[in-house]
Amino acid sequence: MSELNPGIEALLKDASTLIPAVVQDASSKEVLMLAYMNTDSLALTLSTKKATYWSRSRNELWVKGATSGHFQEVQSVALDCDGDSLLVTVNQIGTACHTGNQSCFHQPLEFSQ
Repeated sequence: MSELNPGIEALLKDASTLIPAVVQDASSKEVLMLAYMNTDSLALTLSTKKATYWSRSRNELWVKGATSGHFQEVQSVALDCDGDSLLVTVNQIGTACHTGNQSCFHQPLEFSQ
């Protein structure tokens, strides 16, 4: 298991909590999904360049695409100004959403009149 660089860990607001990770397509800039990372998954992502998240439903590390084949090749990872969320820019192989849609954000909501 990779360990997170102490310098990076020091930038995190709270290294013991899950960190929201907004995932964006490197080419189209489309927001593909929202996932969560812990320090282990962030360390693995940075060392392997394969998007690795923490699955809240399975309570385990999850390499995106390990079962579906729809991997995310990580191009960059940026920490926000508060140190409590990440922007992960990827080359998406296949679709990002488990429903088969390119993006998880495929259900627009209407505004009230």
